[in-house]
This record gives sequence, structure tokens and C-alpha cells, in this order.
Amino acid sequence: MTKLLILIVVVLGVLAIAQLARVYELTAKLRGKREEDISPADNRMNAMLMWIFPFLYFGFFLWLVVEYGDKMLPVAASEHGEKTDALLNFNWAVLLIAFVITNVLLFYFAGKYVFSKERRAHWYPHNNKLELLWTVVPAAVLAVIIIYGLNTWNAITAPASPDAVVVELYAKQFDWTARYPGKDGVLGASDFRLINGNNPLGIVTPESVKQRLAEMDAEIAEMDSVLAHAVMPDDKADELRERLERSRRQQARVVNLRIVMDQDIKEKGDASVYLAGADDIVTKEFHLPVRKEVKMLIRSRDIIHSMYIPHLRAQMNAVPGMTTTFKMVPTITTDSMRTVVKDEAFEFIVLCNKICGASHYNMQMPLTVTNATDYEAWMAEQMKKPFQAPAAAEVPAPVAAPADSAAVSATAQAAVKTN
Repeated sequence: MTKLLILIVVVLGVLAIAQLARVYELTAKLRGKREEDISPADNRMNAMLMWIFPFLYFGFFLWLVVEYGDKMLPVAASEHGEKTDALLNFNWAVLLIAFVITNVLLFYFAGKYVFSKERRAHWYPHNNKLELLWTVVPAAVLAVIIIYGLNTWNAITAPASPDAVVVELYAKQFDWTARYPGKDGVLGASDFRLINGNNPLGIVTPESVKQRLAEMDAEIAEMDSVLAHAVMPDDKADELRERLERSRRQQARVVNLRIVMDQDIKEKGDASVYLAGADDIVTKEFHLPVRKEVKMLIRSRDIIHSMYIPHLRAQMNAVPGMTTTFKMVPTITTDSMRTVVKDEAFEFIVLCNKICGASHYNMQMPLTVTNATDYEAWMAEQMKKPFQAPAAAEVPAPVAAPADSAAVSATAQAAVKTN
């Protein structure tokens, strides 16, 4: 009821204002005054206000800077972040200079050249020198900004050094997984066709390929058995056949992958990338050493995500089917940043900066930046539990054909639902 009364009051207020405006227009017509006629007194008052307003305008702007200046970007905790902030501050300086000059001139001339019947405007249609000035000066400023920006960008995107720490960040709805090279210092190959519950990143090793083929054999044998014995509607049978064909095509691709892998191992021996993945470290923890260059490889399983670490000024898309890279050098440890921000619970956070689904907000991963000693100790602990693909013997055997038609039908329905 109260809301309805408030609405009625607001509507009546608007109608009253509209009627008053209408009355003002009618009285002005009766007096013979045109709407566009402005009295000298009104002109002088507006001119005076044009000189008063800039003080309020710039005063409010300075208050915003003082009041909310510390709510801007947090302290940069990486080398390239400091360079990026310097570039941003340079742009702010250019903008502020232009902002102050243009607004001061705008209000000054609006107040100075108040309308007067005794003064006529000077007709000044063209001046080559002025046109050259306001073309060359902005062009020169923009050239400086572009050159400065390109130099900063080239420094950020240059290839990482050979001794950089390598880590892979793997995105999927809705979490992150980190992968580090093991004792061999090399990340193994990966292939999405090998992804399963035991190999979430699809790391390619002889064991993981063998295990995945065994899984596929079991799945195909089960679907063959269901199609041979189950009683089901034609559309469900067709759907199951399509799924069976897809599984066989997928299996053929994994077989081709095994052939390529075997050939590479035969040619390169222990240097083959297909042997490097057995000791890779797959973890939900993300650690980096301070003052050490890091090369991040970023992949996605499903859709486009975006790796974003605001305090480190790091952002790079994670794109299905390709690997993107980003290099950086952290400059502040997690413990030191807690002192800077005066928050003992502070953590660097890896976020997803693409709206990737219903649980996008939950796609976060803490990052711990430590000194070299602590990082090496953590890495040594992780090397005790590297990735290992389960042996093929652990794969369940194919399901035997059910004897009774009811059981067959239930099995068929379950198989189709998993499609």
C-alpha cells in the first residue's frame, strides 16, 4: 500500500510540474515574449555561473581522487605489471592535461563572450597555421603513446628465457588444474582423446594410450552387445549406433596417435616428448617462485576461458584446441603482499575472466608466491607424487550380454543416456 501511495504522489508531482510549465508558456505568449528571447540579466547570470562552475567541477574531481584513489588497481606484483602501470599512468597524465586545458578554456570563453547586442562575432573561417597546429600536436602525442605502448607490449610478449619456470594451467568448467614438469624438466605431450577420470589432462604416455584403448574396447564391446541383444525403439537403436560409430572413429584416432608415439620414441629414444609425461606433476595447487621468470602454458578442455591474476596484471585466453602462453616475473611474495594490503588472509587468485557458465563465479584457484627455497621444497614434495596412468589391467572387463530381455533393455537405456 505504501509503495502505491508513493507512486501516486510521484505521478501527481510530474503532472503538476508539466502543468506549471504549460502555464509558464501560455503567460509568456500573452506577454508577447518568444521562447528563444533571453534577457541581458539572464545572460549575465549564466556567464557568471560559467566561471563559478569550474571551481565546483574541479573541486569535486579532486575530492574523488582523494577519496577513492586507493580503490583503484592494487599494487602490481610483477615486473611487467609495473611497466603496464607506468604506461597506464602516462596515459592518465596525457588525458588529465587535455581534460584540464579544454574544460578551463570551455568555461572561460563561455563566460567571457556573453551575448551582447553591441558586439558582433568576427567571421574567421580558415587559418592554415591553426589547423596545422591542432593536427600535428595530437598526432605527435598519439605517436608517443603508440610507440611507448608497443615497446611495453613487445617486452611483455617476448619469448621466455630457456631457464624460465614452466607451468601449464588447464581450464575447464568450472576449475583450474596446474601441471609442472617432473625431474626431466619437460612437460609431456597431451591429447584430449585420452582424457578420462584417471587422466584429466589427457597426458600422453605409452601406459595412458594403452589404458585408453582398453577402455574404448570395453565400451565398444558393451555397445555391440546391447545392439545385438537389446529390445529398444528404432530411434534409440539408431542413436546407439551413431554413438558406436563415433567411438570407433575415436578409437582409430587413438590408434594413429599410438603409431605416431611409437615412431617418435623409436627415433628419439629417451628424448621423445611422449616419454616426458610420466613424471609430470598434476595438482590443484599453484605455486611460483619470486623474482624468477615464469612461462605459463594455458589450455582449455571445453570452451573459452581466460586466465586472470589481477595483482600480477596477467591475463590470457584459454582456447580449446590450442595452447596460449604468457610470461611474467612475480616480484612480491604472498607473505609480503599480506603486509602491504594489511590482510593476513590475502591470497593471489587465478580467476576466469570470461563468463563461462552458471558457476563461472566459482572458477578460482589460489596462487602462492614464495621465495626460491620454499618453492624448491614444495616442488620436491610434489615430485614424490607425479602423474601416473593406471595400468591397463585396472580397466573393467567388457560387460557380458545379459540373458534376460528386461536386463538387456535396461542396459541399452543406460548406454543411450550416457551419449
